[in-house]
Amino acid sequence: MLEINNLKKSYNGKPALCGVSMTLDNGLYALLGPNGAGKSTLINIITDNLNADSGEILYGGTSTKKLGADFRRILGFMPQQQGLYETFTGRRFLGYMAALKQIPKKQIKAETERVAALVNLGDELDKRLGAYSGGMKQRILIAQAVIGNPKLLILDEPTAGLDPKERVRMRNLIAGLSEGRIVIMATHVVSDIETVADEIILLKAGEIVAKAAAGELIDKFAPGKKIEDVYMSIFAADEELGEVSC
Repeated sequence: MLEINNLKKSYNGKPALCGVSMTLDNGLYALLGPNGAGKSTLINIITDNLNADSGEILYGGTSTKKLGADFRRILGFMPQQQGLYETFTGRRFLGYMAALKQIPKKQIKAETERVAALVNLGDELDKRLGAYSGGMKQRILIAQAVIGNPKLLILDEPTAGLDPKERVRMRNLIAGLSEGRIVIMATHVVSDIETVADEIILLKAGEIVAKAAAGELIDKFAPGKKIEDVYMSIFAADEELGEVSC
């Protein structure tokens, strides 16, 4: 179980998160909100790439700061920016990431092939990453995130820049990865999550305004309509947020 307790964060005195709290168990959670809502800030605090001004995160009842390396071993992260080594082959890249995750050397080849097969890249491992399509690059980023079979998987805009067919493949892949682990997928594209997320977390101006299954959100915010209507009713005026005011 992941517990997020009253996280606050400001940049140069300007608030980005205003006391975010929630509890997550195994399943797929869609973190949904417009640009500037605080999604990436929240993700970067959970992954310990960024320090909160106040608040805490607990995993299994223990602070992730106290867990340190033990927490990072159960964490898989796919960043929004690809930042791939274009001259590396897929095999070399995954092997490098496995070594960084302290996978025993004798197990790296098998683990590399396991995660590549999981994202349907088993036949592409010996190609340079620079020759990969956008969808293939997104898939190999998911592959590196699931090396070591993490219990917490965090994906920041995993469908960004993909064509419609590749988006469908990606969300089906992500849905399959949620069995037996916590998966948090940040996005601002409603169609990417409405049929696959166990719960949708609506983040607006640095605060959680709702956290529930799609059907519950529809009943509350747009009875008889669709999840897109929920999004529009909450965020229509906020596609590009101004300053957050806590």
